[in-house]
Amino acid sequence: MGKKYLEKVKLVDRSKLYTLEEAVKLVKQTNPASFDETVDLAIKLGVDLKKSESVRGTVNLPAGTGKKVKVAVIAKGEKLKEAEGAGADHFGAEDIIEKINSGWLDFDVLLATPDMMGPLSKLGKILGPKGLMPNPKSGTVTFDIGKTVKDFKTGKAEFRMDKGGVVHLPLGKVSFEEGKLAENFWTAVEAILKAKPSSAKGGFLRSLTLSSTMGPGIRLDPQKVSLEVEKRRI
Repeated sequence: MGKKYLEKVKLVDRSKLYTLEEAVKLVKQTNPASFDETVDLAIKLGVDLKKSESVRGTVNLPAGTGKKVKVAVIAKGEKLKEAEGAGADHFGAEDIIEKINSGWLDFDVLLATPDMMGPLSKLGKILGPKGLMPNPKSGTVTFDIGKTVKDFKTGKAEFRMDKGGVVHLPLGKVSFEEGKLAENFWTAVEAILKAKPSSAKGGFLRSLTLSSTMGPGIRLDPQKVSLEVEKRRI
């Protein structure tokens, strides 16, 4: 670990559970890199990993992600014109499918119309492990191509629980104002709570950690976060 990182680690009390306000201030102080790092949220969920419980979905972050998102679209006919007009980076039909099959993955989000899911299904082994396979639950299988392209370009983010029961989600950039990061945080947590499986029992938010891309983790109090979300719902 570099000297800068070790210096930043000293600013974080590993035994403490921080408030969101404290964590946001600290994450801006502890980024060791010279570039504008992404602020990441990691949430350990209270799910039974032995069951096939899945937590995934999308969230429209009000302040955006601060990242330029490359969107590819697989569709036909008028939907391709719609994709182009909305600002999709790549769009096509079987030609895009063949490019991906040959190893091309120059995109962050892949959208597809329902009628193209048959031909696209053969790419499951390529796209699935990378979390790029279009899925109705994540809103990436749709006929509403124009709106969906614009949504992902302007701050819509997809989240998906990994095998360890953890959801990772970008909340913006270190350069964002503290209020904007907080706004994105509450919107993201609310979306993840809405995706809670009906079979999940007990506390759903087991642990929450904020960090910059290369900075140390800053732990938040899950109970206080859950209570605050309930207050915001009233």
